[in-house]
Amino acid sequence: MNGTITSYMSTAYTSEGIRHNYRELLSGASKAFLLKAPPTGALAVLLREIAQHYVKRGWDVELFHDPLTPDGLDAVHVVKSRILFVQASHPVSLEPVQLGGAHRVVTFYDGYDEDRLRLQHGFIRETADRAEEALGKTFSSLRRAKELHDRWEEANRARMSWALADKLSSSLSESLFGDLSLNKESSVANRYIGTLTAEGAQDFFDSVTKGLKRRLLIKAHPGTGKSTMMKKLGKQAEARGLDVIYGWCALDPGSVDLIVLPELSVCVFDATKPHEYGPERDGDEIVDMLGMCRDDELLEEKAAEIEAHYREAMLDARAYMNAHVRDIHAIRARMDSAIDQERWEKKFRTIREQL
Repeated sequence: MNGTITSYMSTAYTSEGIRHNYRELLSGASKAFLLKAPPTGALAVLLREIAQHYVKRGWDVELFHDPLTPDGLDAVHVVKSRILFVQASHPVSLEPVQLGGAHRVVTFYDGYDEDRLRLQHGFIRETADRAEEALGKTFSSLRRAKELHDRWEEANRARMSWALADKLSSSLSESLFGDLSLNKESSVANRYIGTLTAEGAQDFFDSVTKGLKRRLLIKAHPGTGKSTMMKKLGKQAEARGLDVIYGWCALDPGSVDLIVLPELSVCVFDATKPHEYGPERDGDEIVDMLGMCRDDELLEEKAAEIEAHYREAMLDARAYMNAHVRDIHAIRARMDSAIDQERWEKKFRTIREQL
């Protein structure tokens, strides 16, 4: 029987810059291959081959997708054996801390035809400068959006019934856990499930939750306790010895958007914009917090005005991200045109032999 595939984002573009969880994966890896190369799309081919190799042999794998390329891959993690294959140069530079041990470096920098590469140098340098400028403007717009989102949350918090929220949190805790307690240490994982892309906000909620029997979809206004409640439930699960996967999305890297409790086959998810979901199958339940905000015309008008400015800032961020992605794709194409196929295939064979 084939193994399963679960997809996550490799990185997230947030108001605080690029965020990732590779250090957590590296520290827990029994074996890690750090693939070092200039900007390229060619390593995704190898990573997909590696993933299929393990899936066909019954191993469950996690795929970490490149948010700049819909079909791109940045990493493959073989779950049970804790083997990691990761692009370790762009956009995140990862360095081995267990050389001679679990970490192995495979460099592709010497896998290019120097004459062809020299012809591309001017274009690549100019385009890289432009891409970096666009990325800076992306982060500036995201910071502006985060500031507006914080003000939007304040307007909503002012009309929130926290007593009702606490009652709901207690009810969910009782429904999920009862008196359950496992005699083991909790395993905790952190994963990015979504981020801003050139196409707008994208996520892998369906992939992450596809095998779960119960999905609790929270509907609430920003700032009214969704993330706080999920963090609280996650900590309760950890204290009871249950494994927990925390899912994160941009804009705010400190805000939890999902918790998965695999042993209970359940998740709790912020199902409001920009990752809006409704019930789609048996086991889906709406957790409605919208009615916990009292009617207040002035505060509602203030929130609506701030929301409009927030969405404008996010549209700006998306436009700049689009420009950044376009230039990154152009750089990768030029770099890939200078690859010496024989040298790359030799390195691919070296990795295949160690699978």
